[in-house]
Amino acid sequence: MTTEATRAMVSERETRAPKPPKTPRRKSLGNIGRGGREAWLLVLPALIPVVLFSVYPLVQGILLGFTDAKAGLGQVVTFNGVDNYVKLLGNELFWNSFRIGLIWAFGVTILQFFAALGLALLLNLDIKFRWLARTLALVPWAMPPVIIAIMWRLMLNPTYGPINGFLRAIGLPGDTNWLGDFSTALPAVIVVGVWAGMPQTTITLLAGLQNVSADLHEAAAIDGANALQRFWHITLPALRPVIVAITTLDLIWNFNSFALVYVLTAGGPGGQTMLPMLFAYNEAFRYGNFGYAAAMGNVMVVVIAAFLFFYLRSQARSRLS
Repeated sequence: MTTEATRAMVSERETRAPKPPKTPRRKSLGNIGRGGREAWLLVLPALIPVVLFSVYPLVQGILLGFTDAKAGLGQVVTFNGVDNYVKLLGNELFWNSFRIGLIWAFGVTILQFFAALGLALLLNLDIKFRWLARTLALVPWAMPPVIIAIMWRLMLNPTYGPINGFLRAIGLPGDTNWLGDFSTALPAVIVVGVWAGMPQTTITLLAGLQNVSADLHEAAAIDGANALQRFWHITLPALRPVIVAITTLDLIWNFNSFALVYVLTAGGPGGQTMLPMLFAYNEAFRYGNFGYAAAMGNVMVVVIAAFLFFYLRSQARSRLS
């Protein structure tokens, strides 16, 4: 009897219809809305300073460029449309400063890249006291631009500067006014800009070099590739995304440069180092034409936005590839 009862229970369980699977419970709209509000509350402390100190001044500056705002108490500000921009089209001094700004930005960025790439390749080698060399390479990055400019002004001084002193010691002419001569002022400022900005480019490229697989270099060396061939066919392609990113950012930072050149030359001599930022600064705070200076700033914003567009497009392409 027991065996028959057991068999009957087993057959009953086998023939019993399986229970349908439980469907996952959907989140209610109230829960989704509450989660979104919580996310906004978490982001808000970081978002408020960005809006107050970046977005709001940018919007105010763009709007100011379409007015005739001037310095002084009780000045009535009126909307003048595109008058500032029409006036700007015929301002040869501004466009000359724009040309100088592009020469400065591209000159510093290109020289900075090649110097930083060489230094990064050196620091990536297993050399003695490598930790010390890497630390010293960061020294210019830790110094404020004003201090860097003052230091280089002393070094480039035509009378008691160590650079002219060294030239005199080796029998070369040592009376060059590096920052005061029309032919040497811009090249000298570019050299200072390269020295000041090279550490950040070096560290970025060094980080990229450390991600290049050593196995690829070993395999290429076994196949007979020399150091230059390994660099050209392995290292450089692997560094391409890093190179595009850092050179674009360097170009934007250099085009926006102000403090370094202002302390070095203040745009002189004769406007030979007058960058667009310095020109707009003088127009606003020396001549009091805030609306006109804001229009100049808007033109520079458009240029920087173009650089950012090419940077973001290159980043998107590198992700897709």
